Amino acid sequence: MCGIVGYIGPREPEGVLLEGLKRLEYRGYDSAGVAIFNKGKVEIVRAVGKLTQLEKALKGKRFSGPIGIGHTRWATHGKSTLENAHPHTAGKVKIVHNGIIENYIELKDDLISKGHKFLSETDTEVIVHLIDEELKRGDNRGEAIRRAMLRLKGAYALGVIFDDDEKHLYAIRNGAPLIVGVGEHEHFIASDIPAILNYTNKVIPLRDEEIAICTQEECSIMDFKNGNVPRTPQKIEWDAEMVEKGGYPHYMLKEIHEQPRVIMETIDKYIDKDRMVPSFDDLKIPVSTLKDIERIEIVACGTSYYAGLVAEYYFEEFARIPTEVQLASEYRYRHPVANKRTLIIAVSQSGETADTLGAVRMGRELGATVLALSNVRESTIPRESSAAIYTEAGLEIGVASTKAFTTQISTLFILALHIALIKKTMTKEAVSEAIHELTALPWLVEQSLKRETLIKQLAEKFYNYRAFFYIGRQLLYPVALEGALKLKEISYISAEGYAAGEMKHGPIALVDQELPVVCLVTPGPIYDKVMSNVEEIQARDGIILGIGEAGDSRLKKISREFIPMPKAPYHLTPLVYTIPMQLLAYFIAVKKGTDIDQPKNLAKSVTVE
Repeated sequence: MCGIVGYIGPREPEGVLLEGLKRLEYRGYDSAGVAIFNKGKVEIVRAVGKLTQLEKALKGKRFSGPIGIGHTRWATHGKSTLENAHPHTAGKVKIVHNGIIENYIELKDDLISKGHKFLSETDTEVIVHLIDEELKRGDNRGEAIRRAMLRLKGAYALGVIFDDDEKHLYAIRNGAPLIVGVGEHEHFIASDIPAILNYTNKVIPLRDEEIAICTQEECSIMDFKNGNVPRTPQKIEWDAEMVEKGGYPHYMLKEIHEQPRVIMETIDKYIDKDRMVPSFDDLKIPVSTLKDIERIEIVACGTSYYAGLVAEYYFEEFARIPTEVQLASEYRYRHPVANKRTLIIAVSQSGETADTLGAVRMGRELGATVLALSNVRESTIPRESSAAIYTEAGLEIGVASTKAFTTQISTLFILALHIALIKKTMTKEAVSEAIHELTALPWLVEQSLKRETLIKQLAEKFYNYRAFFYIGRQLLYPVALEGALKLKEISYISAEGYAAGEMKHGPIALVDQELPVVCLVTPGPIYDKVMSNVEEIQARDGIILGIGEAGDSRLKKISREFIPMPKAPYHLTPLVYTIPMQLLAYFIAVKKGTDIDQPKNLAKSVTVE
């Protein structure tokens, strides 16, 4: 959840660290700090609040050394105070940390009994004292780190430097993401690729239980068993321009507008346009295995979970396979029933979500085939799964996910058709027709984006309400859930999503003239039933914001406000109707003046439980 950067090389570390932290601030923004060599010793500067506070604290300071580490914090243990801000120090050791140490209390008690004094409430401080304690045994620095790591339980990524050594930068990963960037006569470490893209596109993603020891000229990697690990840097296709806002006021709005392009690129990747069939040539799951699948479980968290709920309809209708969607945070602590005829699809934008990773490991232990769907290559979940497929969303910076959601649904739609062909539950002609409809999706999303001005005007009317309901049925029920989540995430307005048919089972008691209800309605097999649900809300004076097909006069007539949508094939309506959900949340948040790209209490990649 926190962001780590580190640098060793000929540049001024202060500038590299600050720029990297700006790129990682979406991972946490409760406090920030740096530790940089200056005149033969390490100087630590920390500040509470966003990165601008650290910049103020650094103003006028100059550093002479070639090495430094930095951190932006999302609080897990201890409040947002200066004492709890990173970097932490003990003796000659300085560290920054992302993750959670599960056994920190027993380790802390042991260290206190040996005379160590603690100054913070964090679990991180245990690590720095543990390394300091190992140094007292006479171990060299690398060995002291390795021995200390063997005592830790939990998920963590660390950057470490020492007071008496300006020639080595240490990076440690076990369960939390960390990469090494390789430049000319310089090396970088970071929690995520954007932090270093301005300097290099060559990276080494560290794997669990690995320690990187970097000088300006080289970087060696060893595992916790003290064995050397050969690794070749890989080239990242993203560039620094992708990290910029491109003239938009917020990353979120930029990423909303990128959806027609990234959906098109995702579709192009997984269909054969000549034959109009799915194309998963690189999928490392034998066709025979997919043919024998009797059950699908989709495990995910947050927005990815809602993408899974949409896909549940696709897999059951197209491939006729019983499908369940599970919250990964719950799945891993149950006793799930899975076997070699179960396909587990793990959906995670970052590929590092801790709960989803736990579900992946459990699934593989049970003998299931595990397929990862991620946006980040070489991330942990794809590596630990049986096979992986990737969305083409590109870098997503805004904490509130937008384009990752729509590209996940697009990919899962094509995958469901692929399995349907294998299991012969759809004819090739029916699959080709579905794909033909899918190729029009980028254009349909573009048409949805043309409602932006109208939605901005509606935000002016609705931003002062204290609560919202969102309702939909079948394919639009998950979109209602996602719409409510977006509003909560960035505007801090209480919002709940419901299956429209469930309103009469309790939630309708809250409907009155002060409650806006966003009603998602599309022509289809249950149109009349959905409209009956909407009319029940009208009868109780609820404020109806109708979102439906442009020619739907029945919905328009009973709506206080109406957003007309382009006509879309029924199975693609979740992707088309998601756009106004995103734009409404965005423009309400703009009116409320919240921090849209970095909403309070949230972080982009949830790498802790």
